[in-house]
Amino acid sequence: MNKLYPTTSNSVTKDFVCFSHLRWNFVYQRPQHLLSRFAKHFRVFFVEEPIFHESTNNLQVTLSEENVWIIVPHLNNNLSEEEKIDTQKDLLNKLFRNLEIESYLFWYYTPMALAISDHFEPELVIYDCMDELAAFKFAPPQLRLLEAKLFQKADLIFTGGHSLYEVKKALHANIFAFPSSIEKEHFSLARQVSSDPADQQPIPHPRIGFFGVIDERMNIDLIAKIAQQKPNWHFVMIGPVVKIDPADLPRLHNIHYLGGKTYKELPAYLAGWEIAMIPFALNESTQFISPTKTPEYLSAGKPVISTSITDVVNPYGINKMVAIADTPEEFISCIEDELSKPDKSKWLEKVDEFLSDNSWDNTWKKMLHQIIATYNRKHIANQNTKEQVYV
Repeated sequence: MNKLYPTTSNSVTKDFVCFSHLRWNFVYQRPQHLLSRFAKHFRVFFVEEPIFHESTNNLQVTLSEENVWIIVPHLNNNLSEEEKIDTQKDLLNKLFRNLEIESYLFWYYTPMALAISDHFEPELVIYDCMDELAAFKFAPPQLRLLEAKLFQKADLIFTGGHSLYEVKKALHANIFAFPSSIEKEHFSLARQVSSDPADQQPIPHPRIGFFGVIDERMNIDLIAKIAQQKPNWHFVMIGPVVKIDPADLPRLHNIHYLGGKTYKELPAYLAGWEIAMIPFALNESTQFISPTKTPEYLSAGKPVISTSITDVVNPYGINKMVAIADTPEEFISCIEDELSKPDKSKWLEKVDEFLSDNSWDNTWKKMLHQIIATYNRKHIANQNTKEQVYV
């Protein structure tokens, strides 16, 4: 039987073709963690959204250090919307022929990619719904309609958190919640690092830090008010600024914007903080998010203070592993409480026990199990249909 398994001598290997709104070399997060693991067993192609220029249309094809093929369409600025879609279809058709992509699965992060991929015939369609993208700033107006279409087309759906699963579960019969995980070995390095990165060294203590994308989800007013009231506390902000004007960010002597850092660099910065924070606004764009940084901060051994994001409150807040605060006064009180604790060993034991089974390897294996099961059920059903036709 033509089953799906990771590469073995007795199996048929499938190619994974992923369509993403995120760029591979932007911030290392859920897509990179998962697809780099698939790339150890399958060919993986990561198709990004186009980059526009003044030259001819082409595909930039590169192989990442994780063995993932990065596919970036470069399109001429003067194309109409219809021409942009048709050109990407043509470029992908040529790519599939040239690289002999013949037996493949489609993995979507963005429903917008249906416009350029709907003419293919994948053996399985997977939608990893990591966020409620339609609620994000600058989301295309047609995104909700295309997501509904993708839900109909998909054989299997994953969600990036439990709250997102709760609002999506009635829309599909084969849907599973897979909150983002951690690489404990990587972030636990923060417990051992003793030297500060050069750009963080001059910043006085105590330090309260954040890493991640700085965008419309950030409650910049909250950070500004806390920093104003506590001028001797220093707030370290690590990450690229997108979808908001950098000029709108609070510029106080105790707020330090260090820019984006690589995934490998993060533990060294974390090591130098007293507290980590998740100062997200409570709005439409954060209603269903499940911040990966929560378990990453905890794995580094850092106390965490977060606004009341649903997937942080449950399970981390209700289990007393993360302090929840929404106002400047509540945040200040929680920070003061954490700074005054002489011994965090019992809290850390509880955290480590809670996170003991949390890993990207385990998440990937569980996802793969669902993919294999879904593929084999679909293949058996197709075989039975063919046999009925020929009876």
